[in-house]
Amino acid sequence: MGLHMDDIHTPTVPSGPTTGQRLANGGSNEKRSLLELIDEKTRVEEELSALGSVLDSHGVNMNTSLTTFDGYPRDDLDIAQIRTTRARIIHLRNDYKALMSKIELGLHEHHAAYQASNPPPSSSSSQAAGSSGNADQGLIDTPFAKVNSVVDGSPADQAGLKIGDRIRRFGNVNWINHEKLSKVAETVQRNQGRIVVVRVVRGAGSGQTPEELTLNLTPRSNWGGRGLLGCHLLPT
Repeated sequence: MGLHMDDIHTPTVPSGPTTGQRLANGGSNEKRSLLELIDEKTRVEEELSALGSVLDSHGVNMNTSLTTFDGYPRDDLDIAQIRTTRARIIHLRNDYKALMSKIELGLHEHHAAYQASNPPPSSSSSQAAGSSGNADQGLIDTPFAKVNSVVDGSPADQAGLKIGDRIRRFGNVNWINHEKLSKVAETVQRNQGRIVVVRVVRGAGSGQTPEELTLNLTPRSNWGGRGLLGCHLLPT
């Protein structure tokens, strides 16, 4: 998570105003571009991950009781540090919700602005419609993961996934909402034995013409190997 060992045990938790407070007070974040808001979303995710590691280092989570059965503070825990870290996590979670609301609004505005400046032709073809859709979804469809390995005979292999494929969408998961691929894992768990539509880009960055593919992937546990997919994904 980018933390040194001494950082884990004696972490510094920022105590200044949170993103959510700046947003609520009409600060500079109110006029941030969509891409700037997405960058801020990534920063908040990284800080939440680091703070989660702080709690892990103490052997607690957000719900672990800090008192003994008879109500006294536990002397085996750094109560002050844990409470400070939890408070920061709560603030950042609120910030994250505010950012996601603004990003969603920005995407709607982007879509509306595109439609206003690019009215559909009177005799549109399926190709023109596809081009319009790609333009509208340009931000959302940014690849967010790369296939690092695929096991022969696995569900991923049978679906046609190959090493180097870049994932644009995994079911309803995309660049905006994948949350460091945790939403991909949730989608896989929820859809055992059911088809998940996966959109990938193949050949990008290798001197080849990028190829857009839509694959049908069925997570399952009885294919003879580990996991439900038989592939490994890395965030891009």
